[in-house]
Amino acid sequence: MAEEESSTTAAPPCEFETRPAGNTEHSWCKAVPSGTGITVLALLLSKSPDISVLQNALHKLQNSNPILKSKLHYEPTTNSYSYIIPSTSHLQIQPFDLSSTAQILQQLKNPNHTSISDFHLILEHEINNNSWANVATSSDHSDSDVLFVSIYRLSDEKWAVTLRIHTSTCDRAAALALLRKLLELMSSKKGKGMNENEGGRAELELGEKMEVGLGIEEYIPAGKANKPFWARGIDMVGYGLNALRFANLNFIDSESTRGSQVVKLQLNKEDTDRILDGCKTRGIKLCGVLAAAGLIAAHSSKDLPEDQWEKYAVVTLINCRSILDPVLSPDFPGFYHSAILNMHDVKGGEDLWELAMRSYTSFINAKNNNKHFSDMGDLNFLMCKAIDNPGLTPASSLRSSLISVFEDPVIDNSSTVHQEIGLEDFIGCASVHGVGPSIAIFDTIRDGQLDCACVYPFPLHTREQMQEFIGEMKRILVDW
Repeated sequence: MAEEESSTTAAPPCEFETRPAGNTEHSWCKAVPSGTGITVLALLLSKSPDISVLQNALHKLQNSNPILKSKLHYEPTTNSYSYIIPSTSHLQIQPFDLSSTAQILQQLKNPNHTSISDFHLILEHEINNNSWANVATSSDHSDSDVLFVSIYRLSDEKWAVTLRIHTSTCDRAAALALLRKLLELMSSKKGKGMNENEGGRAELELGEKMEVGLGIEEYIPAGKANKPFWARGIDMVGYGLNALRFANLNFIDSESTRGSQVVKLQLNKEDTDRILDGCKTRGIKLCGVLAAAGLIAAHSSKDLPEDQWEKYAVVTLINCRSILDPVLSPDFPGFYHSAILNMHDVKGGEDLWELAMRSYTSFINAKNNNKHFSDMGDLNFLMCKAIDNPGLTPASSLRSSLISVFEDPVIDNSSTVHQEIGLEDFIGCASVHGVGPSIAIFDTIRDGQLDCACVYPFPLHTREQMQEFIGEMKRILVDW
């Protein structure tokens, strides 16, 4: 009888599920080991974070957003990637005490750049900490988590909390949604003085558990990605030939091993309002004027004759969630951005707003023609080819454009939640020292002021060079 009962007993539930990476995700899985796509959210706190509260909050978020608790798996026999998603979160926060943090900072500090804050240095330390560098090359092909969290004690009164995420599972929109939910959870638990032990369980309404989404290609509306074979061939050749003609910022050191560094572009509220009003009056978005300022600054940095034209490439990143089928919620986890690559001829003495109009019009025309969907496969293919063959790019620089911008900025305003947990600053950005632009702009309008994290590959470009470049961009934006 016992044998009969055992034969009819249901098998235990699987402890994990697996989803293969989509085409765009596969491209990011190839890009991250080379140095592009390490996303970091860094928080500067004036109150000591409670590790148990933070860890419980992160477990909740991973369990409600299952892709964020996955492990990245590489299968060498098929040259493919997949996400292995366990049933429960096992994330452990890595704490660094005052002494350990001081040792890290000692290695990062440069006597020529004493004005850079410890928080900024920790951010740069994290975007160069590549936990996925050997996913496809190590002999055992061991799986790697897609999310790592650390706490650094900067001083007796300052702490940095960092979330380091594999971009294929979490684009900028998803990362910011994750951050906002995390801050709410931390504040909720601190405000109630509760944690997840027996007795009283503090719960914050996070909504229903998110499903594990498919790759972006599976959600493209019917017909939007269609392109005749001959047109695809022509576009591929065009992209390839134009890439050889793109002008770049001067390369300082194209031989040494690269990392990513960050400079800030910040405007006060008055100047920010003037820029936004100028955009509104002309019917364009902030991305257009940021790109234009970058193009003008690039041309002027070379001391060229004013009438000499140069061709520059601009990449604009689009959050596609609202235009997919089905429409995805704004906080749906995963990578659901697409890109449009535009070329612009620029000479000296360009008017900021005239060039901004040209830049934005080129972008919006391409978007209206569904280029962000129809060219997705082409750009992914070319990105992977550049990774495999750096010599196809000028000086093996792996630069795919001068500048990248997001179609829409992040809007962030201070709140009581920030005050409760002692949040003084946060920066969200991603590494670009593999294939990518010379400068990637992660723009935020924080309390009405433009605040951009501008990431560049070092030492291909130097901090002095990029501080001068960003300084010129700021002058152009303020003095128009």
